[in-house]
Amino acid sequence: MRRFVILVVLMIIACLMTAVLARPQSAGQGKWSEKARLPEPRGEVAVALLNGKIYVLGGSARGRDDQQLVEEYDPATDRWRERAPMPRGLSHAGAVGMNGKIYVAGGFTRNVHMGALDVSFEYDPASDTWRTLTPMKSPRGSVGVAALNGKIYAIGGRGVDTVTVSTHEVYDPATNKWSDRAPLPKARDHLAVIAVDGRIHAIGGRFNATVDNTGMHDVYDPTTNSWKSAAPMPTPRSAMAVTLYRGLIILAGGECNNRKTFIENEGYDIKADRWVSLAPMATGRHGFRAVTLGDLAYFAGGAAGCGGGEVSDTLLTFSLP
Repeated sequence: MRRFVILVVLMIIACLMTAVLARPQSAGQGKWSEKARLPEPRGEVAVALLNGKIYVLGGSARGRDDQQLVEEYDPATDRWRERAPMPRGLSHAGAVGMNGKIYVAGGFTRNVHMGALDVSFEYDPASDTWRTLTPMKSPRGSVGVAALNGKIYAIGGRGVDTVTVSTHEVYDPATNKWSDRAPLPKARDHLAVIAVDGRIHAIGGRFNATVDNTGMHDVYDPTTNSWKSAAPMPTPRSAMAVTLYRGLIILAGGECNNRKTFIENEGYDIKADRWVSLAPMATGRHGFRAVTLGDLAYFAGGAAGCGGGEVSDTLLTFSLP
């Protein structure tokens, strides 16, 4: 009898160890740290990664919602420097680095979500100059932007008269033209958009206001110009930061949770089509953006208050063992 009990106990322990080892990441795993602070505190920023440097563009600061400011961060030296300002000030824009240039699309000129813009710009860091491109067909702010196969995709957002849209446009630098693509299955703004393995993921956001957040997760295939559903984000939220880190699509922060910003940090395992809970931020924030470089995910700017509030100058990093 005693041998039987011992055998059962050993089998249970073995099963538990197998289950733990099988998980891609343990719940709550990860570490948050800080790097050199932004020279100018800002929220509702656009952020792009290019040639090993991180660029923070536009946003809300100093009582204005249409900043032109561009600052470049060098992770190798942990230093910031100011670069040529954007052709016009804006917040809630989308930005992405591709083929040696940074592309910016959409945005707002004033809060709350007013003055939707159709603008698009191209920045050349080699010459520190900007070029104005053909505008989008649909003016939008709080738009999701991603680069895939040499083209720029602008998805969702809030348009004229603060109407949330399902609009989906693609920009081709070779022709300097925007064209329409299959719209989002459901209109939403302040969503997270990221390109991974030939497809574009559109996650979370909200339908109209900060109280109607969603965890919707749609995946766009450019070869078929169609959308399909994937596992929804466990914590519905909007205005969060997104980046691809160690095979996980990480989404941190967001607004609003009982009039507070989110501290949640969740990762989507693309191959398994499931989510894992990662180490939360120390304090909630929204209106910030993220990129990944090497072993660190970087999160710049943002604001702690729901719907606005005091903007931040922090540059956070997240890492996994």
